[in-house]
Amino acid sequence: MPLQFRFETTHQDPGSRARRGLLHTLHGTVETPVFMPVGTHGAVRALSPDEILATGTRMILSNTYHLYLRPGAATIEEMGGLHRFMGWSGPILTDSGGFQVFSLAERRRITDEGVEFRSHLDGSSHMLTPETAIAIQRALGSDVAMILDECSPATATRDEHIQAMRRTSAWSRRCLDVFGAGSATGSALFGIIQGGTHADLRREHASEIVAMGFDGHAVGGVSVGESREEIWGVGELTGPLLPAEKPRYMMGLGAPSDLVRLIGYGFDMFDCVMPTRNARNGTLFTRHGMLHIKNEAHTRDPRPIDEECACYACRRFSRGYLRHLFLSGEILGHRLNSIHNVHFYQDLMRGAREAIASGSYAAWRDATLEGLAQGVSKEAEA
Repeated sequence: MPLQFRFETTHQDPGSRARRGLLHTLHGTVETPVFMPVGTHGAVRALSPDEILATGTRMILSNTYHLYLRPGAATIEEMGGLHRFMGWSGPILTDSGGFQVFSLAERRRITDEGVEFRSHLDGSSHMLTPETAIAIQRALGSDVAMILDECSPATATRDEHIQAMRRTSAWSRRCLDVFGAGSATGSALFGIIQGGTHADLRREHASEIVAMGFDGHAVGGVSVGESREEIWGVGELTGPLLPAEKPRYMMGLGAPSDLVRLIGYGFDMFDCVMPTRNARNGTLFTRHGMLHIKNEAHTRDPRPIDEECACYACRRFSRGYLRHLFLSGEILGHRLNSIHNVHFYQDLMRGAREAIASGSYAAWRDATLEGLAQGVSKEAEA
């Protein structure tokens, strides 16, 4: 019988809601809080599985929508599932594809049945329903699958948020019906809470989704146009509404300072394209804020990106060399930048876990946020 999906809390910080835990999956146990780099097409951009592992990454996210369209869920299933297909042996969380479909705007039509959309690749017509979203994720062989939800933008009216909540709840029940005894295969299914920035709607939907009995819970509909303060407010509100015995996942963000705050609100899981996307744009994360490697000031700078970082890029190469690679358009520059940024995020998670274990998360959070803020200011002045 396969290993059952299970979450356990190992430490609770006395000065905040931050907690450290273990996420047990069929493909290994992951320490939380955990950051999952995004492998949209079955690959974390510019990095090999071995390089991803070397950054300290133990779990990644892949995108159902893109893999469904190319190469196709049936192809991946025939090739032995997504883990074997992409050469990654650790746990994989797959999103439902809903966010990508909803972002298509002019290419989709939402009904109570599901979402009809046209492929951004060739214009072909497709129908994504709760049932097909689960079927695709089963074919991929993900460790954690997500329900199909309707994600409303920040500009949505209150009535539109209510409609999205109602539809998400109805789709959640259908996902549960077809997912069935998912734990028999070692997989898990997470519910998603909507409601925009409306506190009463978030409370109502959290109560409704939690009552359905999912293996974990996610907060969706964030980072879709809200201010950072509004996002933090949603996190601070919803964290305590979710069961302590199950993992809490804040979807699709964020900046290092966002993660530090949200861990303090009790969230365990995060994902974002920011580390690799910023790396390709020449923006690198350090303990003292962001560093823009294309700046002329780095032309003859012999220092590493971050003198406190132990990643491969920082151990071997100078800022001057990395600037040269970036301006030359060399792929190696993108790769080294990505290695560093993903490593930075994993270092941040390690630091958070250690602070929680020692009962000092609140102090660590405040010191970390201060360092990041000061660094951004210095960089801006440069």
